[in-house]
Amino acid sequence: MSSVPEQKIRTAATALLAKAAQSISQIILGKETEVRLALTCLVARGHLLIEDLPGVGKTTLAHAIAKVMGLDYQRIQFTSDLLPADVLGVSVYNRDTAKFEFHPGPVFSRFILADEVNRATPKTQSALLEAMEEQQVTIEGETRELPKPFFVIATQNPAHQIGTYPLPESQLDRFLMRLHLGFPDRDAERELLKGEQRRDMIEYINPVLDAGKLLTIQKQAASLHASDALLDYVQAILEFSRHSDKFVSGLSPRGGLALLSAARALALIEGSDYVLPEHIKQVLPAVVNHRLQMHANETDSVTMTAAAYIAETVPVP
Repeated sequence: MSSVPEQKIRTAATALLAKAAQSISQIILGKETEVRLALTCLVARGHLLIEDLPGVGKTTLAHAIAKVMGLDYQRIQFTSDLLPADVLGVSVYNRDTAKFEFHPGPVFSRFILADEVNRATPKTQSALLEAMEEQQVTIEGETRELPKPFFVIATQNPAHQIGTYPLPESQLDRFLMRLHLGFPDRDAERELLKGEQRRDMIEYINPVLDAGKLLTIQKQAASLHASDALLDYVQAILEFSRHSDKFVSGLSPRGGLALLSAARALALIEGSDYVLPEHIKQVLPAVVNHRLQMHANETDSVTMTAAAYIAETVPVP
């Protein structure tokens, strides 16, 4: 069981995260679930992919999270002519010193907004792979550490839109979660129409956290207890995905770790001292739907996502 000081620290962390979620929800109206999952991804030390139509608030959500978390951030607008050096940095010859000096790119920031990431070529998209997985980049044979915490929010437009490149599976797997915002409901949209521009409102938000507090909260989440029965449930999901004829291929061990770390983060946000199967089920769609591809079956009368099929089929131990 947790000691009293640990419980107090976790209670304080839960209160700070609740305050952060409330501040963000004042900007992104009617999307409390999506805001909570976005914070879950950040607390779980993961990267977030937001896929949706233009104009539904993807970039605004990223800006609001960065402001509330008190993190310095860089926005990278991905276009078809963007080069890897534009992301990572480049060495420039200095005549005064007669040496090449490295000029770091925007990736050397705690928070990266990769806007419309699927409008860049696969070569440029791959420039983020090492950074997202290892929190470092290797340029011209030299490895350079990135600041901590390091977090990437990438937005992408639907693949059918003109000028987009599909993200390779290796890139998708680096994102802990993928979210869809969707259109606001009628009441939220009316408030949007009547109120101030949401991006202007971000300027008035006070930071709730900073880099040091966030690192502490991330450690608290990672230490939350997961019972053997809970691990049995996670393994049952992994094994089912690998042996079911519904899926092209199953979840990797990284997918299992992502599911568990996201569930731990959500448990902390909800004030729990341990992970429950309900936490696994809540993060399941955001964690696995972009990792699993279902076989097309024309006899299926109802379209079901991978996460919905798993949640319905795999019993809780």
